[in-house]
Amino acid sequence: MSSEILTAGIDVGSSAVKALVIRTREGSPAEWLGFATERLRHRDVAQVIGSAFDGALSAARLDRGQLAYIATTGEGEKVELRTGHFYGMTAHGRGGLELVPGASAVLDVGALHARAIVIDARGRVVRYRMTSQCASGSGQFLENIARYLGVALEEIGPLSLTSNAPEKCSSICAVLAETDVINMVSRGITVPNILKGIHLSMAGRFVKLLEAAAATGTVALTGGLAADVGLAAALAEEAARSKTALRFQSTPPAIYAGALGAALWGAYRHRKLGSIGAPIPAVV
Repeated sequence: MSSEILTAGIDVGSSAVKALVIRTREGSPAEWLGFATERLRHRDVAQVIGSAFDGALSAARLDRGQLAYIATTGEGEKVELRTGHFYGMTAHGRGGLELVPGASAVLDVGALHARAIVIDARGRVVRYRMTSQCASGSGQFLENIARYLGVALEEIGPLSLTSNAPEKCSSICAVLAETDVINMVSRGITVPNILKGIHLSMAGRFVKLLEAAAATGTVALTGGLAADVGLAAALAEEAARSKTALRFQSTPPAIYAGALGAALWGAYRHRKLGSIGAPIPAVV
């Protein structure tokens, strides 16, 4: 069996589908060949998955038949073309480690919930904790607030960094937290101070989540909010305030961590099955 393997990862989230095609060689970092993201926006999920996957393949200048393994994660068990499926935390743990070498934990902040995942040196999940779907520490909640404030998603982080008097949301319930924001607007609280207050409230819960999972050292940020510089700054502040030995690190492609981890585990499984002479499932 060749040491070079082409695999794909498809991460089907609650608000977007991320697809990635990589080339792996044993002992070397993965080489990204093509990737694509498609927002769901109430569209047919199967069509969005197909569009994202085709976009990644097109960018990689490959077709499906050239892939050794198509791995899915998230809601990806619904993907008929998959070779195999990996749990979300399993995928984010491995993908987070690939993006942030030396990370001992991953904080995955998605559209509906956040997950604190402690990993070993190979990216395997050791322990985890997660928020409930009703908590106000989610990407969907922040997107709703941004829409109400008339702020573009990419403006949230930079605006938060300009805050001079942040005011935290008092509630962990998304509905009540949104009411808090409406009251802040009526009292004349500025948009940067509202956003920074939300970031600090979210960061405080995330730090506690990591502490509950007994996380230490470097934490890789993954998921849709990983690129939010305001949240990253708030996490650092809250970690310092609570005197927790946590260091947060994000990279530009962190939104693809789940797809990347799935693709890497797919390559690993393909090699393992080949090494023992077991049949490798055909890609449909």
